[in-house]
Amino acid sequence: MNRQLAQTLAATPLPAIDAMLDTRHGPILYLEDVSVSFDGFKALNHLSLYITTGELRCLIGPNGAGKTTLMDVITGKTRPDSGAVFFGQRIDLLELDEPAIAQAGICRKFQKPSVFEALTVFENLELALHTNKNPWHTLFFCLTPRQRERIDEVLITIGLRNHSQHFAGILSHGQKQWLEIGMLLMQEPKVMLVDEPIAGMTQHEIERTAELLLSLQGQHTIVVVEHDMAFIRTIADKVTVLHEGAVLTEGTMDEIHNDSRVIQVYLGAAC
Repeated sequence: MNRQLAQTLAATPLPAIDAMLDTRHGPILYLEDVSVSFDGFKALNHLSLYITTGELRCLIGPNGAGKTTLMDVITGKTRPDSGAVFFGQRIDLLELDEPAIAQAGICRKFQKPSVFEALTVFENLELALHTNKNPWHTLFFCLTPRQRERIDEVLITIGLRNHSQHFAGILSHGQKQWLEIGMLLMQEPKVMLVDEPIAGMTQHEIERTAELLLSLQGQHTIVVVEHDMAFIRTIADKVTVLHEGAVLTEGTMDEIHNDSRVIQVYLGAAC
């Protein structure tokens, strides 16, 4: 790992990181010819993927297609055997560890919500603020008026303003998912990786989650892994289908739904 680059990112304010990304002439996130093997099994097989700034991209595919491994590679949890992974034009993600990648602006939300249930909704968002996390700074930390305003903005965005003083543990499953998305937003991410966000939700919660993700499109680049085709149709402009560790095809939901290869390997079982 390039420790100098990681240390530079850790000390770099967000506007300067924006300048480093410089996505005017290319995608904000791209993987080229990436392969990952586990004990001889090709989890990713010469995969190439390009995501543009502000895009809401959905990833689908059968179990074992490589969706989780792909997200693990992007966030630094898994190192590929070969290939290139870049964030913007100048940040080589293969030179960074997981904390440095998160500092650079790539955040991930797993399927199961991970919130601090003994703290209030407001306190969860406060903990997630994009601030200096060294012990000395944290010991004497006090919210500024702008930070309080930012928390209030996020509370409105995720629909939990009236629950700000409620303990997170008493929220519904869907509300916990929205709170965790809010915690990601407090970190001012450039890219949000969201894994199966509607699993276990009621129909009303599913509809609200679709509205939330669509409201964030353009402000953030969002990559959603999901199996629910009706939900994907609601939110996706472009869908990428993975199969056997590679990109099988990409297109609109209508194009994907009518592709004979996708029907054969995935939609025939998913529909």
